[in-house]
Amino acid sequence: MTLYDELVARGLIAQVTDEDEIKELINHGKATFYIGFDPTADSLHVGHFMALCLMKRLQMAGNRPIALIGGGTAMIGDPSGRTDMRQMMTPETIQHNCDCFKKQMSRFIDFSDNQALMVNNADWLMDLNYIDVLREVGSHFSVNRMLTAECYKQRMEKGLSFLEFNYMIMQSYDFYCLFQKYGCNMQFGGDDQWSNMLGGTELIRRKLGKDAYAMTINLLLNSEGKKMGKTQSGAVWLDPAKTSPFDFFQYWRNVADSDVLKCIRMLTFLPLEEINAMADWEGAQLNRAKEILAYELTKLVHGETEAEKAKEASHALFAGGGISANMPTAELCAADFSDGDPDILGLLVKTGLAQSRSDARRAVEQGGVVVADEKVSDIKATYGKDCFDKDGLVLRRGKKKFVKVIIK
Repeated sequence: MTLYDELVARGLIAQVTDEDEIKELINHGKATFYIGFDPTADSLHVGHFMALCLMKRLQMAGNRPIALIGGGTAMIGDPSGRTDMRQMMTPETIQHNCDCFKKQMSRFIDFSDNQALMVNNADWLMDLNYIDVLREVGSHFSVNRMLTAECYKQRMEKGLSFLEFNYMIMQSYDFYCLFQKYGCNMQFGGDDQWSNMLGGTELIRRKLGKDAYAMTINLLLNSEGKKMGKTQSGAVWLDPAKTSPFDFFQYWRNVADSDVLKCIRMLTFLPLEEINAMADWEGAQLNRAKEILAYELTKLVHGETEAEKAKEASHALFAGGGISANMPTAELCAADFSDGDPDILGLLVKTGLAQSRSDARRAVEQGGVVVADEKVSDIKATYGKDCFDKDGLVLRRGKKKFVKVIIK
């Protein structure tokens, strides 16, 4: 099976241009390709996972990835998939986010010896002269055609600012610059980026002639990747300070039954033969598949040691193995007992399992709070120091959120 065939079999490719040329390039390690990442936060999240894994796969086959950090485009913001404008960020915040991205990407991509590049589009966008942009770039774009793009159509009813309208031109100019500077001949992106990507190809051909080689490939990152990157509580981050390795493990351990094999195919590096053998798994076997998914992705992001710890802690909690040293932990100190024993509502807020006392009250009244394997029904229940043994006290909200509480 060729690399391209494997990408198709794993469900990664949604749409391409010039499929024969793309096969020739990536199957023989001839592609220099880029994927863009807008630094809107100080951590990547699992919505970026598909792109990172794809870059790793192609680099392993000898292709050269370019991770394009959108330090320039982040000054404007991508209107795709949004109903309002993004909040403006300062240049200092954008640079900090870019630095964080590079550190995290290095776990997936080998940047040594020029095998991969990380570049920032601020290097060419920030110095552009407005008149030059109008003459040299803007003249190649049709406003009528731009307004048919899905990324703009979604915003037309509520209002699309001229600021955001320029995003397609800037992203297209990125491909033009990468083509000239680094010989980048391929770009990857989500389904919401398709119009922008085609704009880049068209700009290259218009400015450099028909013989200038450029192509695009589209991957379904938006509808699949971003969906997987969100939970009810928000994004699942790759930064362990934002999402602990255990919580990261548990996120994947709790994916829907209908998504588990899809995630294993798209995101892990397990052989397809091994994955296909799981196709008929049900019940306990399907739970085993979820654990395989959780372990493989936690190992990829946080390393094997953290993945082992997370798996052990998960077993301890859900397989009757008792309290584990690797469980998420919250600490109480003497001050927490100074005005009497803390109540269940205060403990839920203190440990982060509830956002407020009213939120905690609802959780208890709905029967979703368990302390030391006993359901809590009294919102006035208190817990003195004698309730906490040397290993701590396990507090759980629902089936997926829990924490071990200890006294410091």
